[in-house]
Amino acid sequence: MKNLGNSSRIRYSVKSTPSSLQIHLGRWEIFVCRDCRKRRYKVHPIADISTGIEAGQLEVLLFRKWLAIVSKSRKHFRH
Repeated sequence: MKNLGNSSRIRYSVKSTPSSLQIHLGRWEIFVCRDCRKRRYKVHPIADISTGIEAGQLEVLLFRKWLAIVSKSRKHFRH
């Protein structure tokens, strides 16, 4: 968990903030943070869904503030 900020900044190309969260659900990975990018298009006020920066990502922008990035996990954790 302590390397969360460094790995997420490189992988998702967004600024790591203290309010970021990374969740692993089986083979899926969900990264949630405050959106810091300037959008050059009109954004839907509730939810805006688009493809991510990297291949295989889905970005969901909620309430023009929170960015959730869903992708396949690079590492599959077994408990």
